[in-house]
Amino acid sequence: MVTIRRARPSDALAMARVHVAAWRTTYPGILPDAYLAGLSVTQEAAGYQHGLAMGRGGHAGFLAVADGAEAPGGGVVGFVTGGLARRPGIAEGEVETLYLLDDFRERGIGRRLMRAMASHLASLGAASAFAWVLEQNPSRFFYERLGARPAAREEIRFAGAALPQRAYAWEAIHTLLTATAASPRGG
Repeated sequence: MVTIRRARPSDALAMARVHVAAWRTTYPGILPDAYLAGLSVTQEAAGYQHGLAMGRGGHAGFLAVADGAEAPGGGVVGFVTGGLARRPGIAEGEVETLYLLDDFRERGIGRRLMRAMASHLASLGAASAFAWVLEQNPSRFFYERLGARPAAREEIRFAGAALPQRAYAWEAIHTLLTATAASPRGG
């Protein structure tokens, strides 16, 4: 069984482990191999711990935690972070990260994490939301299935490479809440 709960600063190390694992399986051929090999769980953990502790702009995270029967030793298998938009112009709320371990994809866990974040953003007063996604990331279709529409495009420099990214937006937060509502199967 996988439960969703609010992240605490003490969860930062577990979040960083998921982050690094997800990037190493999602971004080969998109980001330089040397960059992916050099990702540091310790450095990522420091960033998550700081972000969760500060809570600026309503920043929060939600974890997917599997029991021991599903994950070796149990533990965090995915998470989402976000808050009020870090820069104006696209939407009021922003989904900053969404990462899942490969073995836990296609189980409705990402949708459940997005539901938690959408509810959080709505509680902050955000009437709309968006997420930046690298154009080559196959997960971009997930956001489209949840009703997001491409709203902006830009090129960023990352790990020595020029990468196009696209903002996927929900013009109404209600659209995201509806798309992530629990299914009759309990998902």
